Amino acid sequence: MADIKAAANPAMMTDGAELEKVRIAGTNQADTQLAAEFGYKPVFKREFGYLSTFSFAVSISGLFATVMTTMSYPLEAGGSSAVVWCWLVSGAGCMCIALSVAELVSAYPTSGGLYFTISRLAPHDWVPSISWLTGWLNLLGQICGVASSEYGGAQMLLAIVSMCKGFDNYEIKTTTTVGVMAGLTFLTGLVNSLSTYWMEKMTKFYVIFHVCILVACAIALLVMTDDKHDASYVFTHVESTSGWKPIGFSWLFGFLSVSWTMTDYDATAHITEEISNPEIKAPWAISMAMLFTYLAGFLFNIVLCFCMGDPNAILNSPMEQPVAQIFYNSLGKGGAIFFTVSALLIIKFVTFTAMQSLGRTVFAFSRDRMLPFSNVWIKVSPMTGTPLYAVWISVFFCIAINLIALGSYTAVDAVFTLCSIALDWSYCIPVLCKLLFGQFRPGPWHMGIFSTVVNIWACLWTLFVSIIFVLPTDRPVTADNMNYACVFLVFVLLFALVYWFISGKRFYHGPVTEAVVADSSSESNQPVETKTDKNGPEN
Repeated sequence: MADIKAAANPAMMTDGAELEKVRIAGTNQADTQLAAEFGYKPVFKREFGYLSTFSFAVSISGLFATVMTTMSYPLEAGGSSAVVWCWLVSGAGCMCIALSVAELVSAYPTSGGLYFTISRLAPHDWVPSISWLTGWLNLLGQICGVASSEYGGAQMLLAIVSMCKGFDNYEIKTTTTVGVMAGLTFLTGLVNSLSTYWMEKMTKFYVIFHVCILVACAIALLVMTDDKHDASYVFTHVESTSGWKPIGFSWLFGFLSVSWTMTDYDATAHITEEISNPEIKAPWAISMAMLFTYLAGFLFNIVLCFCMGDPNAILNSPMEQPVAQIFYNSLGKGGAIFFTVSALLIIKFVTFTAMQSLGRTVFAFSRDRMLPFSNVWIKVSPMTGTPLYAVWISVFFCIAINLIALGSYTAVDAVFTLCSIALDWSYCIPVLCKLLFGQFRPGPWHMGIFSTVVNIWACLWTLFVSIIFVLPTDRPVTADNMNYACVFLVFVLLFALVYWFISGKRFYHGPVTEAVVADSSSESNQPVETKTDKNGPEN
Protein backbone atom coordinates (compact mmCIF):
# COMPACT_ATOMS: atom_id res chain seq x y z
CA MET A 1 0.00 0.00 0.00
CA ALA A 2 2.95 2.30 0.62
CA ASP A 3 4.01 1.87 -3.00
CA ILE A 4 0.52 2.79 -4.11
CA LYS A 5 0.52 6.03 -2.13
CA ALA A 6 3.99 6.93 -3.28
CA ALA A 7 3.20 6.27 -6.92
CA ALA A 8 0.05 8.37 -6.77
CA ASN A 9 1.71 11.31 -5.02
CA PRO A 10 4.25 13.07 -7.30
CA ALA A 11 4.60 15.95 -4.86
CA MET A 12 8.17 16.78 -5.80
CA MET A 13 7.41 17.60 -9.45
CA THR A 14 7.18 21.23 -10.50
CA ASP A 15 6.47 21.35 -14.22
CA GLY A 16 2.68 21.32 -14.83
CA ALA A 17 2.59 19.06 -17.89
CA GLU A 18 5.16 16.69 -16.50
CA LEU A 19 3.35 16.62 -13.17
CA GLU A 20 0.11 15.59 -14.90
CA LYS A 21 1.84 12.82 -16.86
CA VAL A 22 3.47 11.45 -13.74
CA ARG A 23 0.22 11.72 -11.82
CA ILE A 24 -1.66 9.69 -14.45
CA ALA A 25 1.14 7.14 -14.71
CA GLY A 26 1.31 6.86 -10.94
CA THR A 27 -2.44 6.39 -10.65
CA ASN A 28 -2.45 3.68 -13.33
CA GLN A 29 0.39 1.89 -11.58
CA ALA A 30 -1.34 2.19 -8.23
CA ASP A 31 -4.63 0.88 -9.59
CA THR A 32 -2.88 -2.04 -11.28
CA GLN A 33 -1.14 -2.94 -8.01
CA LEU A 34 -4.43 -2.64 -6.16
CA ALA A 35 -6.17 -4.96 -8.61
CA ALA A 36 -3.28 -7.42 -8.36
CA GLU A 37 -3.56 -7.48 -4.58
CA PHE A 38 -7.15 -8.67 -4.81
CA GLY A 39 -6.65 -11.21 -7.53
CA TYR A 40 -7.97 -9.73 -10.75
CA LYS A 41 -6.48 -8.43 -13.93
CA PRO A 42 -7.77 -4.89 -14.73
CA VAL A 43 -10.11 -5.08 -17.74
CA PHE A 44 -12.04 -1.79 -17.33
CA LYS A 45 -10.86 1.77 -17.90
CA ARG A 46 -10.72 3.84 -14.72
CA GLU A 47 -12.75 6.82 -15.89
CA PHE A 48 -14.48 7.85 -12.63
CA GLY A 49 -13.10 10.67 -10.46
CA TYR A 50 -14.39 12.29 -7.27
CA LEU A 51 -17.34 14.19 -8.77
CA SER A 52 -18.56 11.41 -11.03
CA THR A 53 -18.16 8.78 -8.27
CA PHE A 54 -20.13 10.92 -5.81
CA SER A 55 -22.75 11.63 -8.47
CA PHE A 56 -22.99 7.90 -9.20
CA ALA A 57 -23.55 7.15 -5.50
CA VAL A 58 -26.22 9.85 -5.24
CA SER A 59 -27.93 8.64 -8.38
CA ILE A 60 -28.37 5.17 -6.88
CA SER A 61 -30.73 6.58 -4.26
CA GLY A 62 -32.49 8.89 -6.75
CA LEU A 63 -34.02 10.69 -3.78
CA PHE A 64 -36.51 12.98 -5.55
CA ALA A 65 -37.90 10.15 -7.70
CA THR A 66 -37.74 7.31 -5.18
CA VAL A 67 -39.62 9.32 -2.57
CA MET A 68 -42.32 9.78 -5.21
CA THR A 69 -42.36 6.05 -5.84
CA THR A 70 -42.59 4.92 -2.20
CA MET A 71 -44.36 7.68 -0.24
CA SER A 72 -47.59 5.68 -0.34
CA TYR A 73 -46.14 3.02 1.99
CA PRO A 74 -45.70 5.18 5.13
CA LEU A 75 -48.77 7.24 4.26
CA GLU A 76 -50.97 4.15 4.23
CA ALA A 77 -49.22 2.65 7.25
CA GLY A 78 -49.44 5.57 9.68
CA GLY A 79 -50.27 8.84 7.99
CA SER A 80 -48.18 12.01 8.02
CA SER A 81 -46.28 11.15 11.21
CA ALA A 82 -45.09 7.88 9.69
CA VAL A 83 -43.84 9.66 6.56
CA VAL A 84 -41.72 12.00 8.67
CA TRP A 85 -40.54 9.95 11.63
CA CYS A 86 -40.09 6.63 9.85
CA TRP A 87 -37.60 8.40 7.61
CA LEU A 88 -35.67 9.84 10.55
CA VAL A 89 -35.57 6.59 12.55
CA SER A 90 -35.01 4.14 9.71
CA GLY A 91 -32.57 6.48 7.99
CA ALA A 92 -30.29 6.36 11.03
CA GLY A 93 -30.20 2.57 10.79
CA CYS A 94 -29.54 2.79 7.05
CA MET A 95 -26.67 5.21 7.67
CA CYS A 96 -25.04 2.63 9.97
CA ILE A 97 -25.29 0.03 7.21
CA ALA A 98 -23.91 2.49 4.65
CA LEU A 99 -20.92 3.41 6.83
CA SER A 100 -20.20 -0.27 7.51
CA VAL A 101 -20.28 -0.95 3.78
CA ALA A 102 -18.01 2.02 3.04
CA GLU A 103 -15.45 0.71 5.52
CA LEU A 104 -15.37 -2.70 3.81
CA VAL A 105 -15.22 -1.18 0.33
CA SER A 106 -12.16 0.87 1.33
CA ALA A 107 -10.41 -2.27 2.50
CA TYR A 108 -11.44 -4.48 -0.43
CA PRO A 109 -12.26 -2.38 -3.54
CA THR A 110 -13.23 -4.88 -6.25
CA SER A 111 -16.22 -5.14 -8.59
CA GLY A 112 -17.33 -8.23 -6.69
CA GLY A 113 -18.36 -5.91 -3.88
CA LEU A 114 -19.03 -7.27 -0.42
CA TYR A 115 -19.34 -10.79 -1.76
CA PHE A 116 -15.57 -10.71 -2.34
CA THR A 117 -14.82 -9.56 1.21
CA ILE A 118 -15.88 -12.94 2.62
CA SER A 119 -12.59 -14.38 1.32
CA ARG A 120 -10.74 -11.99 3.63
CA LEU A 121 -13.11 -12.00 6.61
CA ALA A 122 -14.22 -15.62 7.13
CA PRO A 123 -12.26 -18.78 8.04
CA HIS A 124 -10.94 -20.80 5.11
CA ASP A 125 -13.45 -23.67 5.28
CA TRP A 126 -16.44 -21.34 5.46
CA VAL A 127 -15.52 -19.01 2.60
CA PRO A 128 -17.20 -20.88 -0.30
CA SER A 129 -20.59 -21.38 1.36
CA ILE A 130 -20.82 -17.92 2.99
CA SER A 131 -19.71 -16.05 -0.12
CA TRP A 132 -22.13 -18.14 -2.20
CA LEU A 133 -25.05 -17.09 0.03
CA THR A 134 -23.91 -13.47 0.14
CA GLY A 135 -23.48 -13.33 -3.62
CA TRP A 136 -26.91 -14.73 -4.44
CA LEU A 137 -28.64 -12.42 -1.96
CA ASN A 138 -26.82 -9.44 -3.43
CA LEU A 139 -27.68 -10.48 -6.98
CA LEU A 140 -31.35 -10.92 -6.08
CA GLY A 141 -31.44 -7.55 -4.35
CA GLN A 142 -29.86 -5.75 -7.28
CA ILE A 143 -32.22 -7.30 -9.82
CA CYS A 144 -35.20 -6.33 -7.66
CA GLY A 145 -33.75 -2.84 -7.22
CA VAL A 146 -33.50 -2.19 -10.96
CA ALA A 147 -36.84 -3.89 -11.66
CA SER A 148 -38.75 -1.92 -9.02
CA SER A 149 -37.16 1.35 -10.17
CA GLU A 150 -38.17 0.63 -13.77
CA TYR A 151 -41.71 -0.13 -12.62
CA GLY A 152 -41.81 3.14 -10.71
CA GLY A 153 -40.51 4.93 -13.80
CA ALA A 154 -43.31 3.39 -15.89
CA GLN A 155 -45.87 4.66 -13.38
CA MET A 156 -44.39 8.16 -13.63
CA LEU A 157 -44.44 8.14 -17.42
CA LEU A 158 -48.07 7.03 -17.47
CA ALA A 159 -48.94 9.67 -14.85
CA ILE A 160 -47.53 12.27 -17.26
CA VAL A 161 -49.66 10.86 -20.07
CA SER A 162 -52.70 10.90 -17.79
CA MET A 163 -52.15 14.56 -16.94
CA CYS A 164 -51.71 15.48 -20.60
CA LYS A 165 -54.82 13.63 -21.80
CA GLY A 166 -57.03 14.36 -18.83
CA PHE A 167 -57.90 11.93 -16.06
CA ASP A 168 -61.36 11.17 -17.46
CA ASN A 169 -60.04 10.31 -20.91
CA TYR A 170 -57.22 7.94 -19.96
CA GLU A 171 -57.23 4.82 -17.80
CA ILE A 172 -53.95 3.33 -16.64
CA LYS A 173 -54.00 -0.46 -16.95
CA THR A 174 -51.54 -2.89 -15.41
CA THR A 175 -50.74 -4.39 -18.83
CA THR A 176 -49.83 -0.92 -20.09
CA THR A 177 -47.59 -0.29 -17.08
CA VAL A 178 -45.80 -3.61 -17.62
CA GLY A 179 -45.29 -2.86 -21.32
CA VAL A 180 -43.87 0.60 -20.60
CA MET A 181 -41.65 -0.92 -17.90
CA ALA A 182 -40.21 -3.38 -20.44
CA GLY A 183 -39.49 -0.56 -22.90
CA LEU A 184 -37.76 1.55 -20.23
CA THR A 185 -35.67 -1.43 -19.11
CA PHE A 186 -34.62 -2.06 -22.72
CA LEU A 187 -33.53 1.59 -22.95
CA THR A 188 -31.47 1.11 -19.80
CA GLY A 189 -29.75 -1.85 -21.45
CA LEU A 190 -28.93 0.24 -24.53
CA VAL A 191 -27.38 3.00 -22.41
CA ASN A 192 -25.31 0.45 -20.51
CA SER A 193 -24.04 -0.93 -23.80
CA LEU A 194 -22.09 2.30 -24.23
CA SER A 195 -18.49 2.58 -23.06
CA THR A 196 -17.59 3.59 -19.52
CA TYR A 197 -16.39 6.92 -20.93
CA TRP A 198 -19.92 7.93 -21.90
CA MET A 199 -21.41 6.57 -18.68
CA GLU A 200 -18.98 8.72 -16.69
CA LYS A 201 -19.87 11.82 -18.73
CA MET A 202 -23.60 11.20 -18.30
CA THR A 203 -23.26 10.61 -14.58
CA LYS A 204 -20.84 13.43 -13.79
CA PHE A 205 -23.26 16.36 -13.53
CA TYR A 206 -26.36 14.40 -12.60
CA VAL A 207 -26.01 15.33 -8.92
CA ILE A 208 -26.24 19.06 -9.79
CA PHE A 209 -29.46 18.52 -11.74
CA HIS A 210 -30.89 16.39 -8.94
CA VAL A 211 -30.20 18.93 -6.21
CA CYS A 212 -31.57 21.81 -8.30
CA ILE A 213 -34.84 19.96 -8.99
CA LEU A 214 -35.19 18.94 -5.35
CA VAL A 215 -34.72 22.48 -4.04
CA ALA A 216 -36.88 24.07 -6.76
CA CYS A 217 -39.75 21.63 -6.13
CA ALA A 218 -39.67 22.16 -2.35
CA ILE A 219 -39.75 25.95 -2.76
CA ALA A 220 -42.51 25.82 -5.39
CA LEU A 221 -44.73 23.61 -3.22
CA LEU A 222 -44.30 25.77 -0.13
CA VAL A 223 -45.04 28.97 -2.08
CA MET A 224 -47.88 27.72 -4.28
CA THR A 225 -49.85 25.52 -1.88
CA ASP A 226 -52.66 27.60 -0.44
CA ASP A 227 -54.14 25.27 2.15
CA LYS A 228 -51.16 23.75 3.97
CA HIS A 229 -51.37 21.49 7.00
CA ASP A 230 -50.12 22.84 10.31
CA ALA A 231 -47.06 21.51 12.13
CA SER A 232 -49.16 19.55 14.60
CA TYR A 233 -50.75 17.56 11.79
CA VAL A 234 -47.48 16.97 9.93
CA PHE A 235 -45.52 15.67 12.92
CA THR A 236 -48.20 13.98 15.06
CA HIS A 237 -51.13 12.87 12.90
CA VAL A 238 -51.52 9.09 12.85
CA GLU A 239 -53.91 7.41 10.44
CA SER A 240 -53.84 3.88 9.05
CA THR A 241 -55.86 1.94 6.51
CA SER A 242 -53.93 -1.32 6.98
CA GLY A 243 -56.22 -3.01 9.50
CA TRP A 244 -53.34 -3.81 11.87
CA LYS A 245 -53.95 -3.36 15.60
CA PRO A 246 -52.50 -1.63 17.50
CA ILE A 247 -51.99 1.14 14.99
CA GLY A 248 -48.43 1.64 16.25
CA PHE A 249 -47.50 -1.70 14.72
CA SER A 250 -48.93 -0.64 11.37
CA TRP A 251 -46.84 2.54 11.63
CA LEU A 252 -43.68 0.43 11.39
CA PHE A 253 -44.43 -0.59 7.81
CA GLY A 254 -43.50 2.96 6.85
CA PHE A 255 -39.84 2.00 7.22
CA LEU A 256 -39.94 0.47 3.73
CA SER A 257 -39.83 3.86 2.00
CA VAL A 258 -36.45 4.90 3.39
CA SER A 259 -35.04 1.36 3.32
CA TRP A 260 -35.79 1.15 -0.40
CA THR A 261 -34.44 4.63 -1.10
CA MET A 262 -31.32 4.36 1.08
CA THR A 263 -30.01 1.03 -0.15
CA ASP A 264 -27.72 -0.42 -2.82
CA TYR A 265 -24.80 1.19 -0.98
CA ASP A 266 -22.35 -1.20 -2.58
CA ALA A 267 -23.33 -0.20 -6.12
CA THR A 268 -20.32 2.10 -6.04
CA ALA A 269 -18.23 -0.87 -4.93
CA HIS A 270 -19.17 -2.73 -8.10
CA ILE A 271 -17.59 -0.02 -10.26
CA THR A 272 -14.43 0.32 -8.14
CA GLU A 273 -12.43 -1.26 -10.96
CA GLU A 274 -13.50 1.78 -13.02
CA ILE A 275 -12.54 4.38 -10.35
CA SER A 276 -9.06 5.78 -9.87
CA ASN A 277 -7.86 5.40 -6.27
CA PRO A 278 -11.06 3.49 -5.36
CA GLU A 279 -9.97 2.69 -1.81
CA ILE A 280 -10.42 6.39 -0.99
CA LYS A 281 -12.96 7.75 -3.49
CA ALA A 282 -15.51 4.93 -3.30
CA PRO A 283 -16.09 4.90 0.49
CA TRP A 284 -16.06 8.70 0.59
CA ALA A 285 -18.73 8.81 -2.12
CA ILE A 286 -20.89 6.18 -0.39
CA SER A 287 -20.83 7.90 3.00
CA MET A 288 -21.37 11.43 1.68
CA ALA A 289 -24.09 10.41 -0.80
CA MET A 290 -26.07 8.55 1.85
CA LEU A 291 -25.71 11.41 4.34
CA PHE A 292 -27.07 13.79 1.69
CA THR A 293 -29.96 11.41 0.95
CA TYR A 294 -30.77 11.00 4.64
CA LEU A 295 -30.90 14.71 5.50
CA ALA A 296 -32.42 15.98 2.25
CA GLY A 297 -34.98 13.18 2.23
CA PHE A 298 -36.13 14.02 5.75
CA LEU A 299 -36.66 17.68 4.82
CA PHE A 300 -38.36 16.88 1.49
CA ASN A 301 -40.81 14.48 3.16
CA ILE A 302 -41.75 17.24 5.64
CA VAL A 303 -42.46 19.60 2.72
CA LEU A 304 -44.65 16.99 1.03
CA CYS A 305 -46.63 16.41 4.23
CA PHE A 306 -47.27 20.13 4.69
CA CYS A 307 -48.54 20.40 1.11
CA MET A 308 -50.28 17.09 0.43
CA GLY A 309 -53.86 18.01 1.34
CA ASP A 310 -56.19 15.08 1.98
CA PRO A 311 -54.01 11.92 2.15
CA ASN A 312 -56.89 9.64 1.10
CA ALA A 313 -57.47 11.73 -2.03
CA ILE A 314 -53.87 11.49 -3.22
CA LEU A 315 -53.65 7.77 -2.35
CA ASN A 316 -56.69 7.17 -4.58
CA SER A 317 -55.36 9.34 -7.39
CA PRO A 318 -56.42 8.21 -10.90
CA MET A 319 -52.75 8.64 -11.86
CA GLU A 320 -51.78 5.95 -9.29
CA GLN A 321 -48.98 8.34 -8.27
CA PRO A 322 -49.70 10.19 -4.98
CA VAL A 323 -46.83 12.67 -5.19
CA ALA A 324 -47.61 13.53 -8.82
CA GLN A 325 -51.14 14.29 -7.59
CA ILE A 326 -49.68 16.62 -4.96
CA PHE A 327 -47.79 18.43 -7.72
CA TYR A 328 -50.99 18.68 -9.77
CA ASN A 329 -53.06 20.01 -6.89
CA SER A 330 -50.50 22.61 -5.80
CA LEU A 331 -48.71 23.62 -8.99
CA GLY A 332 -51.29 23.03 -11.68
CA LYS A 333 -50.96 20.95 -14.83
CA GLY A 334 -47.80 22.61 -16.16
CA GLY A 335 -45.86 22.44 -12.90
CA ALA A 336 -46.96 18.88 -12.26
CA ILE A 337 -45.83 17.73 -15.69
CA PHE A 338 -42.47 19.50 -15.33
CA PHE A 339 -41.59 17.97 -11.97
CA THR A 340 -42.93 14.53 -12.86
CA VAL A 341 -40.85 14.55 -16.05
CA SER A 342 -37.88 15.59 -13.92
CA ALA A 343 -38.58 12.69 -11.56
CA LEU A 344 -38.73 10.33 -14.54
CA LEU A 345 -35.32 11.53 -15.74
CA ILE A 346 -33.91 11.09 -12.24
CA ILE A 347 -35.25 7.57 -11.82
CA LYS A 348 -33.82 6.69 -15.23
CA PHE A 349 -30.43 7.80 -13.95
CA VAL A 350 -31.08 5.48 -11.01
CA THR A 351 -31.66 2.58 -13.38
CA PHE A 352 -28.71 3.52 -15.61
CA THR A 353 -26.28 3.43 -12.70
CA ALA A 354 -27.95 0.49 -10.95
CA MET A 355 -27.84 -1.54 -14.17
CA GLN A 356 -24.17 -0.65 -14.58
CA SER A 357 -23.58 -1.96 -11.07
CA LEU A 358 -25.68 -5.08 -11.73
CA GLY A 359 -23.85 -5.84 -14.96
CA ARG A 360 -20.49 -5.56 -13.20
CA THR A 361 -21.78 -7.84 -10.45
CA VAL A 362 -22.79 -10.51 -12.97
CA PHE A 363 -19.35 -10.11 -14.57
CA ALA A 364 -17.56 -10.43 -11.22
CA PHE A 365 -19.58 -13.47 -10.13
CA SER A 366 -18.95 -15.12 -13.49
CA ARG A 367 -15.24 -14.35 -13.18
CA ASP A 368 -15.31 -16.46 -10.02
CA ARG A 369 -17.39 -19.20 -11.75
CA MET A 370 -20.39 -18.65 -9.53
CA LEU A 371 -23.16 -18.40 -12.15
CA PRO A 372 -24.41 -20.85 -14.80
CA PHE A 373 -22.72 -20.29 -18.19
CA SER A 374 -20.09 -18.07 -16.56
CA ASN A 375 -17.88 -18.25 -19.65
CA VAL A 376 -20.52 -16.25 -21.54
CA TRP A 377 -21.26 -13.46 -19.01
CA ILE A 378 -17.55 -12.81 -18.42
CA LYS A 379 -16.91 -11.62 -21.98
CA VAL A 380 -16.02 -7.94 -22.35
CA SER A 381 -16.68 -6.18 -25.63
CA PRO A 382 -13.44 -4.95 -27.23
CA MET A 383 -15.40 -2.10 -28.82
CA THR A 384 -17.03 -0.63 -25.69
CA GLY A 385 -14.90 -2.15 -22.93
CA THR A 386 -18.08 -3.26 -21.12
CA PRO A 387 -19.53 -6.73 -20.32
CA LEU A 388 -22.43 -6.63 -22.81
CA TYR A 389 -23.64 -10.18 -22.24
CA ALA A 390 -23.76 -9.57 -18.48
CA VAL A 391 -25.74 -6.37 -19.06
CA TRP A 392 -28.35 -7.98 -21.32
CA ILE A 393 -28.95 -11.05 -19.17
CA SER A 394 -29.55 -8.56 -16.37
CA VAL A 395 -32.07 -6.71 -18.55
CA PHE A 396 -33.88 -9.97 -19.23
CA PHE A 397 -34.32 -10.89 -15.56
CA CYS A 398 -35.32 -7.35 -14.55
CA ILE A 399 -38.16 -7.50 -17.06
CA ALA A 400 -39.07 -11.08 -16.16
CA ILE A 401 -39.47 -10.45 -12.44
CA ASN A 402 -41.87 -7.56 -13.11
CA LEU A 403 -44.12 -9.77 -15.24
CA ILE A 404 -45.68 -11.02 -12.00
CA ALA A 405 -47.74 -7.81 -12.09
CA LEU A 406 -49.78 -9.39 -14.89
CA GLY A 407 -51.01 -11.97 -12.40
CA SER A 408 -51.18 -9.84 -9.27
CA TYR A 409 -50.63 -6.10 -8.97
CA THR A 410 -50.04 -6.54 -5.22
CA ALA A 411 -47.22 -8.99 -5.89
CA VAL A 412 -45.16 -6.16 -7.43
CA ASP A 413 -44.83 -4.69 -3.94
CA ALA A 414 -42.79 -7.77 -3.09
CA VAL A 415 -40.15 -6.69 -5.62
CA PHE A 416 -39.66 -3.42 -3.71
CA THR A 417 -39.52 -5.32 -0.40
CA LEU A 418 -37.10 -7.95 -1.69
CA CYS A 419 -34.71 -5.23 -2.84
CA SER A 420 -34.35 -3.95 0.72
CA ILE A 421 -34.21 -7.34 2.48
CA ALA A 422 -31.84 -9.12 0.12
CA LEU A 423 -29.41 -6.23 -0.31
CA ASP A 424 -29.21 -5.36 3.37
CA TRP A 425 -28.55 -8.98 4.36
CA SER A 426 -25.87 -9.29 1.70
CA TYR A 427 -24.19 -6.33 3.44
CA CYS A 428 -24.66 -7.54 6.99
CA ILE A 429 -23.28 -11.05 6.42
CA PRO A 430 -19.76 -9.66 5.70
CA VAL A 431 -20.17 -7.21 8.59
CA LEU A 432 -21.03 -10.13 10.90
CA CYS A 433 -17.94 -11.99 9.65
CA LYS A 434 -15.87 -8.90 10.41
CA LEU A 435 -17.23 -8.80 13.97
CA LEU A 436 -17.02 -12.53 14.68
CA PHE A 437 -13.74 -13.65 13.15
CA GLY A 438 -11.41 -10.69 13.71
CA GLN A 439 -9.59 -10.95 10.36
CA PHE A 440 -10.48 -7.47 9.09
CA ARG A 441 -7.67 -5.14 8.05
CA PRO A 442 -8.97 -1.58 7.60
CA GLY A 443 -8.31 0.43 4.46
CA PRO A 444 -7.55 4.16 4.29
CA TRP A 445 -11.20 5.00 5.10
CA HIS A 446 -12.45 3.55 8.40
CA MET A 447 -14.49 4.52 11.47
CA GLY A 448 -11.85 3.84 14.12
CA ILE A 449 -13.22 3.29 17.64
CA PHE A 450 -16.81 3.72 16.42
CA SER A 451 -16.58 0.87 13.94
CA THR A 452 -17.77 -1.97 16.17
CA VAL A 453 -20.76 -0.09 17.60
CA VAL A 454 -21.90 1.04 14.14
CA ASN A 455 -21.47 -2.48 12.74
CA ILE A 456 -23.52 -4.06 15.54
CA TRP A 457 -26.34 -1.56 15.17
CA ALA A 458 -26.39 -2.09 11.38
CA CYS A 459 -26.91 -5.85 11.87
CA LEU A 460 -29.54 -5.46 14.61
CA TRP A 461 -31.45 -2.89 12.58
CA THR A 462 -31.43 -5.13 9.50
CA LEU A 463 -32.80 -8.05 11.53
CA PHE A 464 -35.54 -5.84 12.97
CA VAL A 465 -36.80 -4.38 9.69
CA SER A 466 -36.50 -7.71 7.85
CA ILE A 467 -39.06 -9.23 10.22
CA ILE A 468 -41.42 -6.30 9.54
CA PHE A 469 -40.95 -6.38 5.77
CA VAL A 470 -41.95 -10.04 5.33
CA LEU A 471 -45.25 -9.54 7.17
CA PRO A 472 -48.43 -8.73 5.22
CA THR A 473 -49.10 -5.00 5.27
CA ASP A 474 -52.90 -5.37 5.31
CA ARG A 475 -55.33 -7.32 7.43
CA PRO A 476 -57.29 -9.51 7.11
CA VAL A 477 -54.82 -11.33 4.87
CA THR A 478 -56.11 -12.55 1.50
CA ALA A 479 -54.53 -13.81 -1.70
CA ASP A 480 -54.85 -10.31 -3.14
CA ASN A 481 -53.02 -8.45 -0.34
CA MET A 482 -50.57 -11.15 0.73
CA ASN A 483 -46.91 -10.11 1.03
CA TYR A 484 -45.21 -12.43 -1.46
CA ALA A 485 -41.69 -11.25 -0.63
CA CYS A 486 -41.01 -14.26 1.58
CA VAL A 487 -42.20 -16.62 -1.18
CA PHE A 488 -39.87 -15.13 -3.79
CA LEU A 489 -36.97 -15.00 -1.32
CA VAL A 490 -37.37 -18.68 -0.41
CA PHE A 491 -37.64 -19.63 -4.09
CA VAL A 492 -34.36 -17.89 -5.03
CA LEU A 493 -32.52 -19.25 -1.99
CA LEU A 494 -33.75 -22.78 -2.79
CA PHE A 495 -32.48 -22.38 -6.35
CA ALA A 496 -29.12 -21.18 -5.04
CA LEU A 497 -29.01 -24.16 -2.64
CA VAL A 498 -29.84 -26.69 -5.35
CA TYR A 499 -27.31 -25.16 -7.72
CA TRP A 500 -24.74 -25.24 -4.91
CA PHE A 501 -25.07 -29.00 -4.55
CA ILE A 502 -25.24 -29.60 -8.30
CA SER A 503 -22.25 -27.47 -9.27
CA GLY A 504 -21.06 -24.94 -6.73
CA LYS A 505 -19.86 -27.36 -4.07
CA ARG A 506 -17.60 -29.10 -6.58
CA PHE A 507 -16.30 -26.21 -8.66
CA TYR A 508 -16.68 -23.08 -6.57
CA HIS A 509 -13.97 -22.39 -3.98
CA GLY A 510 -14.80 -18.78 -3.14
CA PRO A 511 -13.72 -15.49 -4.68
CA VAL A 512 -10.32 -15.36 -6.32
CA THR A 513 -7.86 -13.76 -3.94
CA GLU A 514 -4.53 -13.82 -5.72
CA ALA A 515 -3.38 -13.47 -9.33
CA VAL A 516 -0.44 -12.97 -11.60
CA VAL A 517 -1.24 -9.68 -13.30
CA ALA A 518 0.00 -9.01 -16.77
CA ASP A 519 1.24 -5.66 -17.93
CA SER A 520 -1.51 -3.04 -17.74
CA SER A 521 -1.14 -2.31 -21.44
CA SER A 522 -2.31 -5.81 -22.38
CA GLU A 523 -5.31 -5.82 -24.71
CA SER A 524 -6.70 -9.12 -23.48
CA ASN A 525 -10.21 -8.91 -22.08
CA GLN A 526 -10.07 -12.21 -20.21
CA PRO A 527 -8.96 -12.62 -16.60
CA VAL A 528 -5.50 -13.97 -16.02
CA GLU A 529 -4.95 -17.46 -14.70
CA THR A 530 -5.86 -17.23 -11.06
CA LYS A 531 -5.46 -19.15 -7.87
CA THR A 532 -6.65 -18.71 -4.36
CA ASP A 533 -4.34 -18.00 -1.49
CA LYS A 534 -4.05 -20.10 1.64
CA ASN A 535 -7.80 -19.68 2.09
CA GLY A 536 -8.62 -22.04 -0.75
CA PRO A 537 -7.34 -24.49 -3.38
CA GLU A 538 -6.36 -23.56 -6.87
CA ASN A 539 -9.09 -22.88 -9.44
